[in-house]
Amino acid sequence: MTVLRLADPAAAADLGGYLSRLLRYDRRAVVRVRAEGSVLGTFGHPPFGEAAEGVITLRATELAEPAELDATVSAGQLLEAITDDASVTVPASVTGPGWAGMLPPRTGWELIAEFAVLDLAREVGSGVVEFREQTRPGMPRAEFDRIATTIWTRPVADQLPLRAAHAAQSFGFLGPPDAQARVAVLRAGGWLRLEAPYGSVSVRRKGAPGLLFTR
Repeated sequence: MTVLRLADPAAAADLGGYLSRLLRYDRRAVVRVRAEGSVLGTFGHPPFGEAAEGVITLRATELAEPAELDATVSAGQLLEAITDDASVTVPASVTGPGWAGMLPPRTGWELIAEFAVLDLAREVGSGVVEFREQTRPGMPRAEFDRIATTIWTRPVADQLPLRAAHAAQSFGFLGPPDAQARVAVLRAGGWLRLEAPYGSVSVRRKGAPGLLFTR
């Protein structure tokens, strides 16, 4: 099995925190892990239904030693494999869902907007309040999905849907309230990416091609 050496205990804690958040929402979650050189990218998909359609989260972790890896694994097993000395034995590969085979492109991104983290957080908060006010227990699923689609597809900046910002906040990518912190919106083909202080969220627009990564 492949053993990765993370840069330090802080890097291990960051990766563990990301995986823990994902598992909080989905105990059977899987992640796509890809190491190139001194960086490990861990891709996930928030199980938020209509609120996360086409959304892929990414947490980058610095490695102490260069490595090459591309695998889809259990998020729970990966979390359990992180040791106190900041190493991780990559668990056996699993058959992943469709999103794991269609990742955002590696290059070709262009910056299209920048704005304050606090402004984005306020937009997410307003969306959450609106969703709670319009939904109720036991309502028809079709109506529930219609409301979710209306709210979470709403653009917050340059076509970036609110669901991308919602995912960034849910996974702690926006960080603590900071009047100086900013986020960037980038575009590459049919993809949009929200680059936040502690991670990134990519969204593939309907009908846009994905990029299949294989080894």
